Amino acid sequence: MSWTRVTNPDQALCASFDVLLMDLDGVVYIGSKAVDFAAEALGECPTGFGTRIVYVTNNASRTPEDVVQVLAGVGVAADEDQIVTSAQVAAARLAEDLDPGQPVLVVGGAGLEVALRAVGLTPVRSLAESPAAVVQGFHPDIGWRDLAQAAGALHTGLPWVASNADMTLPTELGIAPGNGALIGALAEAVGRYPEVVGKPFSPALVEAVSRTSAQRPLVVGDRLDTDIEAAHAAQFPSLLVLTGVTDVAQVCAAVDRHRPTYICRDLRGLLHSYAAPAIEGNSVRLGGWEVELLPDKISVIRHGDDLVEGVRVIATASWKQRDAGRDSGTEAKKLIDDLARQLRPTASA
Repeated sequence: MSWTRVTNPDQALCASFDVLLMDLDGVVYIGSKAVDFAAEALGECPTGFGTRIVYVTNNASRTPEDVVQVLAGVGVAADEDQIVTSAQVAAARLAEDLDPGQPVLVVGGAGLEVALRAVGLTPVRSLAESPAAVVQGFHPDIGWRDLAQAAGALHTGLPWVASNADMTLPTELGIAPGNGALIGALAEAVGRYPEVVGKPFSPALVEAVSRTSAQRPLVVGDRLDTDIEAAHAAQFPSLLVLTGVTDVAQVCAAVDRHRPTYICRDLRGLLHSYAAPAIEGNSVRLGGWEVELLPDKISVIRHGDDLVEGVRVIATASWKQRDAGRDSGTEAKKLIDDLARQLRPTASA
């Protein structure tokens, strides 16, 4: 199947797609706070342009019902069938190999328990209950005893599936350890790593598209190493928003599988036409911005007023320079630092 990768410059970005595969943490909310302008954009995309939304999250701690309630708390209306969690994907993976009713040791929260029951497996919390496998997903209350129980089970050679391996998680307090950090602690104890099924792998995105029978999906996220890499794995176009964990320097340093199709400051970008940089010879320009690619640096020719257009220009130039094995230089670094400082994300109370 051929997926849409370009948009009509005269129409809103979201209008070119029939479903948005939307990440949550860092995109729609951070902790209990709404990301600025997210609710308005998510309301307008389906009502104004007919673009459906499925929320695809690596956070396994919440059930779909919980996610719906959290979304309602930040002003976003959604149904449970619009929610695809990494817990659901992990449970489905285990159900492929286990018999109905078999016990699975849970390292995580209710999201994993509900997902396991939905596929006919039995969640347990103790090694004494003879689990047939271990499943691990993020939950803020995971402690040493949980990891010790899992280590005991894994030392016997049981299958180990993890919902995701995000090393960090955006919170109201700042960037905090994610499920990947907890996996790392357990892996050190048992000498092996789990099978990871959430983003950056493609099953959750494929499940979301399957639910909607979509033909033109767009992946929307804030992380290069999960959301954007998953889009590449599924061969879907992607939009990076600068409201979560990814800063301008990380965008500019991205390897090919971490490069988004589109870059916007926040979800308002979905409601406007998208302008991509023009590349002519060694020149990259957009709006009032222009840079020149030289053998040993990127030279900034003109500064524009639109900061996000500046990010698109310097990111495109940096990728071309990186792919050619050339240095971007101090002038480009200063521009990247200036843009990053002015584009720091905010969240509403």
